[in-house]
Amino acid sequence: MARIGIDARLWNQTGVGRYIRNLVRQLEKLDTTNEYVLFFRKAEFDSVELSSENFHKRLADIPWHSIAEQKSFPKLLEKENLDLVHFPYFSVPVLYTRPYVVTVHDLILHHFPTGKASTRSPLVYWMKYLGYKIAISLGVKKASKVITVSYATKKEIIKHLHVPDNKIVVTYEGVDQQILAKKQNTFPSTSKYFLYVGNAYPHKNLERLLLAFDELQKEISEPIRMVFVGKEDYFYTRLKNFVKKNNLSSSVVFYERISDIDLSLLYRHAIALVLPSLMEGFGLPALEAMANDCLVVASKIPALVEVCKDSAEYFNPNDTHDIARALKAVLHESSSKKDKKRAAGRKRVLEFSWPVMAKKTRDVYESCISI
Repeated sequence: MARIGIDARLWNQTGVGRYIRNLVRQLEKLDTTNEYVLFFRKAEFDSVELSSENFHKRLADIPWHSIAEQKSFPKLLEKENLDLVHFPYFSVPVLYTRPYVVTVHDLILHHFPTGKASTRSPLVYWMKYLGYKIAISLGVKKASKVITVSYATKKEIIKHLHVPDNKIVVTYEGVDQQILAKKQNTFPSTSKYFLYVGNAYPHKNLERLLLAFDELQKEISEPIRMVFVGKEDYFYTRLKNFVKKNNLSSSVVFYERISDIDLSLLYRHAIALVLPSLMEGFGLPALEAMANDCLVVASKIPALVEVCKDSAEYFNPNDTHDIARALKAVLHESSSKKDKKRAAGRKRVLEFSWPVMAKKTRDVYESCISI
């Protein structure tokens, strides 16, 4: 029996948090042999209940990307005498010397540093950016294995971080069951709509999407809306200001906090999910959309093509006119072509599973411990 630690401090976050929650819940079902120690911040430590006797909680109320993460967190880990630790995010405490694996979800910051859009002073931002570069470089170098979520990101890791191919394991993410609610009622909407789900960081390319949507509206007569689902922050505030500046307020809708059931309904009744990103590590909203019989219109970038394959309508994310063309194409596509793409999407979703992800991750743990 091995003693394995999992850094669960981002449990309640979107994206990485969903990854951590599903990994832990599946491991609880899958692995009754090894002992697991999970490290939580205060809010999650008090609220999260673990269902297996071989899973234990420890308080680690330490912010990620902090000095305390580098100085104090390794000491907490050392106390537990762990055979292996899984850091499910690139922020690894570089002073930790025992065996570990790290999950790298993407290298977007390597290509799209957000200094110009940051709310921090330029000096503070670039110091933190340098810290990111150091942490991720040392983190993958010292790791026993590197886990990533797509072959597209694996290629990025090999190219930019110079990690050997045989040290990287790809474990696809899955779709949460609660986002597969099969209710027949519709989400309140006065018209047809395209849908975007995710954050509004600069690499998401949402301003160009809005310009393309405006171009589409000028070419068609029927009323159509663009619906955005994402957490309110500096970047979404900036996007809302862009909407007002370009007189798009009457046709653009923003939702911040919606339930998983409502998100499922939004997927099911949308014309299509639109993902105009310049880069992605995986593309979970595309997978959720296909699982809900929602068409996908996406950037022709490696990660999204890997996830969607032949079930999506693709466009050049740097070309506003081509984005508008793709939106118009899916809007006016015949029912038979739409049905064919939906069927391809349903088939593609079968290749992605949280239980399979957890099993492959457990196999990674055991391969590292047996070295």
